Amino acid sequence: MAVSLFRSRTASSLNLFANTLRRFSTGVTNTSAQRTPESIVNQMMYSDINSRIGSCMPLSAMRIGTIIHNIELNPGQGGKLVRAAGTSAKILKEPTSAYCLIQLPSGVKKLIDSRCRATIGVVSNPSHGDRKLRKAGHRRWLGRRPVVRGVAMNPVDHPHGGGEGKSKSGGKWGRGSLTPWGKPTKGGYKTRPLKRAEVSNSIYSIHYSCF
Repeated sequence: MAVSLFRSRTASSLNLFANTLRRFSTGVTNTSAQRTPESIVNQMMYSDINSRIGSCMPLSAMRIGTIIHNIELNPGQGGKLVRAAGTSAKILKEPTSAYCLIQLPSGVKKLIDSRCRATIGVVSNPSHGDRKLRKAGHRRWLGRRPVVRGVAMNPVDHPHGGGEGKSKSGGKWGRGSLTPWGKPTKGGYKTRPLKRAEVSNSIYSIHYSCF
């Protein structure tokens, strides 16, 4: 009696499993047959790619206010800007055919070629900057060597070295902040090379002063 009851239950469960499998297979074939190329195109048209985090596309295909990262500087060059952990940039104006106005994490607004590509979203791990180094060796493991102040050196090693006490003065009127090679670092000192127009103006002024 028990054996016959077990056989009947097993047979009923097998029939139920077979019917379920048959229905699933017919449903899959019907849905695959219904997905024509026209339906796929319509679905892609109505899907908002701009709102999908991780999508990579040219800046000209994005909308105003989009949060982006990993931005190219030149088309096809690869991502150069906004790649640090937890950083992001924002599109301030609607991209035109030529340039797109972007606000960087520092607050600087920059015009970038609209053909350059960028990734939508924010870089992960925003708490990276809050990490505490456990000891001095931890900094060395990251490849960061110690930094020694110039006033703690000797005069032969740095322009700020020497003197009595913590002093950077090099004479009666004192001395401004300098690099280890003696170049001024503060007070609006310009370090970039002169442009062509500036060079021509300086030559003209020198020539005119000679007469």
